[in-house]
Amino acid sequence: MTENLVAQVRSRYAEAALAVTRSTTPSSTGTTGEASTACCTGAVAAPDAPAAAACCGTTQALETGDRFGGALYDADDAAALPEAALLASLGCGNPTAVADLRPGERVLDLGSGGGIDVLLSARRVGPTGFAYGVDMTPEMLDLARSNAATAGATNVEFLEGRIEAVPLPDAAVDVVISNCVVNLSVDKPAVLSEVFRVLAPGGRVGISDVVADDDVTPEQRAERGSYVGCIAGALSRQEYLDGLTATGFTDASVTFTHEVAPGLHGAIVRAVKP
Repeated sequence: MTENLVAQVRSRYAEAALAVTRSTTPSSTGTTGEASTACCTGAVAAPDAPAAAACCGTTQALETGDRFGGALYDADDAAALPEAALLASLGCGNPTAVADLRPGERVLDLGSGGGIDVLLSARRVGPTGFAYGVDMTPEMLDLARSNAATAGATNVEFLEGRIEAVPLPDAAVDVVISNCVVNLSVDKPAVLSEVFRVLAPGGRVGISDVVADDDVTPEQRAERGSYVGCIAGALSRQEYLDGLTATGFTDASVTFTHEVAPGLHGAIVRAVKP
């Protein structure tokens, strides 16, 4: 069951990357293709759940809602990015806006997708800093590298790997960000352990994620949206706080920002490694 969920997530986001590539590649007639919502094909949400909850950010969400995707970035950020990076934004927030990135810092984005948060981080940390992205989907990595080349970003690197086993050494970064990806992991304690490991002492976490109210049971989460749609696998606020504390983090907080389904919210998760 676990590996089946991993395969579903990988397949869904591979198709999302390919859909963006198709929508931004000129056709033989000289026009770009139609934006696709194929990453939602087969996603199952509750009948009364918001449409965006059926998929964790899509080109449809960009056009029709503000719960997921590039609509959650301000105009200045959006204007500085390649179109394909915005179209591939599948997140539920803007972690670079809350991570308080500073020049010279090293940043890691878990589940970096099309690269939007890595590119924004690279701009914020400047030429003396560096931004890494880790993703398990080769199609997304190809898209992210293409977006980085288009943006002229030289202080970035995209690595293939699972967020439960980050391909970086201990204490490699100062900040870890993520945008609506931790909820997709089938082993969240391993993710938090890896975040703690790769952070330097004094490093911090600034994650956007989908988080449930404490009184919403796992069964109710599954009724309100699919796993690949970022709903069924969401932690509750207290589960998140308990997990961060058990891993060794301090000053942990979970702040809700907007509702994405009944009893589930886009949220900002912060913590510090002592």
